[in-house]
Amino acid sequence: MKQNRILKFILTCTAVVSLISGYTQSAVFFNPSFEGDAQDAVTPVGWLQCEDGTTPDILPGPWGVYLKPADGNTFMGLITRKDGSWESVGQRLSQTLGAGNCYFFKLMLARAITYNGFNKPTVLRVWGGSDRCEKRQKLFESGPIVHTDWKPYTIRFKPKKDIDFIIIEAFYNKKLSYTYNGNLLIDDLTPIFTCDKAELIVRK
Repeated sequence: MKQNRILKFILTCTAVVSLISGYTQSAVFFNPSFEGDAQDAVTPVGWLQCEDGTTPDILPGPWGVYLKPADGNTFMGLITRKDGSWESVGQRLSQTLGAGNCYFFKLMLARAITYNGFNKPTVLRVWGGSDRCEKRQKLFESGPIVHTDWKPYTIRFKPKKDIDFIIIEAFYNKKLSYTYNGNLLIDDLTPIFTCDKAELIVRK
């Protein structure tokens, strides 16, 4: 019942945001700011582990990460490892995103200087699929996130097929010829909105 009340509140707030912004809301994320009790190796409520060895952290606090959240009380940390493994989480969307349409959402990203030795910059990759943790289409890939303060990023994409599931992951800088220990801090996802096709940034 408590989660139902929280979801109803989120839907009401995001509907207001969509009216103010002038864009049409297409889907929302549950727990978009990764709220929860700060602790290591715990997946935030509403999110699923999508890569073997994924043990996301709810921050700040654990691993020497004390950056103030961009929104709410906590945020999420994902890592890459020098053994070639990395972390990703996903979530089934509240509504299907139709193939051929233009969509966008925003989020805040940063890197922690100290993260128990997992300190190097990583990139953000976003995937879409129809089933749980399915990587059918890469929707976005950032450059290395080197800044240690929060900065906003806009994820624009055009699905080739209908999307019901979104995956967010930390990955290696592909310009480097080796894998490494790195981290990515994520907070404050907005709802997914439709956008004018003229705004679309095509990313392969």
